[in-house]
Amino acid sequence: MIATRPSAAAAALTHRETPLGGDRLPGWELPLYKLDAFLTRLMHWEFWPSWVTYAPLVPYILWLGVRHWRAGGVMACTHANPGIPLGGIVGESKWDILQLLPAESIVPCALITPGPLDERLAHLNQVVRERAWTWPIVLKPDVGQRGQGVCIIAGPAEARKYLARRPGRVLAQAYHPGPFEAGVFFVRLPTEHRGRIFSITDKRFPTVVGDGRSTIRALVWRHPRYRVQARAHLANLGARTDEIPAAGERVKLGDIGNHCRGSLFLDGSHLITPGLTKAIDQIAQRAAGFFFGRFDIRYSDPEALKRGEGFRIVELNGLLSESTNIYDPGTSFWSAQRTLREQWRLAFAVGACCRSAGR
Repeated sequence: MIATRPSAAAAALTHRETPLGGDRLPGWELPLYKLDAFLTRLMHWEFWPSWVTYAPLVPYILWLGVRHWRAGGVMACTHANPGIPLGGIVGESKWDILQLLPAESIVPCALITPGPLDERLAHLNQVVRERAWTWPIVLKPDVGQRGQGVCIIAGPAEARKYLARRPGRVLAQAYHPGPFEAGVFFVRLPTEHRGRIFSITDKRFPTVVGDGRSTIRALVWRHPRYRVQARAHLANLGARTDEIPAAGERVKLGDIGNHCRGSLFLDGSHLITPGLTKAIDQIAQRAAGFFFGRFDIRYSDPEALKRGEGFRIVELNGLLSESTNIYDPGTSFWSAQRTLREQWRLAFAVGACCRSAGR
């Protein structure tokens, strides 16, 4: 893992919260903010398309395939998690993966299978009632990438609309209020007795501060970071974008720990402790056939987390999970490349080790 110190410019982009005055955006103001957002996306690589980030890795991954040709070539990495189809490279079921983990370590969840809409909704309502969940809850596709389709659902009426739009398998989860979320990347060679935390991403949910005059929409566009992902933030809020928060009132723009959905990702290496490493390793050891990937967790107390206590797992992602601390605004493009190269080197090493062990 490569940790970097944020530059002054990155710190300003990351942490500025003070809104400018004014209740609306004049006609001349919005085009300027859109231009600034466009230029910011060009200058800050964390907002670039994923193919740009991964294109420089292709030759290295091909070389790793040649290096590990006895273990399957470029497919050697797919053996890294024998308990997950193709190691978790594509199309894996979130539900099936969570079933590998101890029930007490995960956020309570249920699978809503395809079928008539009324039957699916009745099943969901039965789960909420019998397990004493409270609304809101979280619904997400059982197969999904980069936070696509993840929604916080306020009640049965919204659940009906969601299930009508998504007839496939849907994962329902009790809502964990956090307020903190992290991505913990874990690696263990099958020959090792203990694994290690490769990196931690400290996820921060975007928040604007009201001035008593401006709409949430205006506050988003006037924020130097949030305007870059204004479309995502405004979509998250829906009709609330025209609300005017009171002076000093903090409004959370989203509660989904995904960079594409507007969350800020920071390097969380300060959270890596022997206590947390031991707790994550113990959970991973109980997941048959898991050696490489990222735990997305929610927790309420950073100090308890450092002791390895008080967290619940939202998702476990396999081979294609990223060491998402690279999206810290203070991390350069080439520093992120070095981290990704090391991540993929480990993926091939773990896969080759599993293959040689007959897993």
